[in-house]
Amino acid sequence: MHFIPEELDNYVVAHSENEPELLQQLTRETYQKILQPRMLSGHYQGRILSIISKLVNPKNILEIGTYTGYSALCLAEGMQKNGELHTIDINEELVDFQRKYFDKSNYGSQIKQHLGNALDIIPKLEVNFDLVFIDADKVNYSNYFNVIIDKLNPGGIILSDNVLWSGKVLDTTFKKDDISTPELIKYNALLKEDSRVETVLLPIRDGLTISRKV
Repeated sequence: MHFIPEELDNYVVAHSENEPELLQQLTRETYQKILQPRMLSGHYQGRILSIISKLVNPKNILEIGTYTGYSALCLAEGMQKNGELHTIDINEELVDFQRKYFDKSNYGSQIKQHLGNALDIIPKLEVNFDLVFIDADKVNYSNYFNVIIDKLNPGGIILSDNVLWSGKVLDTTFKKDDISTPELIKYNALLKEDSRVETVLLPIRDGLTISRKV
């Protein structure tokens, strides 16, 4: 989803940080072997995740929705040396793929994989977080927010991906079988109205929200 002309978008990417070689390898193999490779964060958004993480310098990171591990590796770039990144996904078939690239990185021992339903797993994690990235099933975004807000340290950041949903958040006449759009509309309103966070929605790619716990 492009909000600016393609030539200008290409200029933006060309004048942002280069994509690390390991992530280039991960991208190539994802496109070769894995279904729905468009789910990757990709070069530009990955560099955004990386620099936000470096600004936050989190000790503990939570990621909801691992896919093939691209965004986790980007977020890990800003993690403290004694920190941990907990990443949760429901797809058992991707666990070994993720681990291969995690172990090729400098952060393999710090990245903890969790397989299953995030709403069941998160309450059992005995750790509070400084940075959270939500990029999983859209119908549960509000549920994820509600289960993590009390485990987020004051000043901690929640990043929410795909919050513009290809522009469908403007459509109030969505199809009856479209369950994601109305839930994202509710979620965006929740972030705006909840007094526990201050929020800015950025029109980056498919929409990225930054919410800071006050």
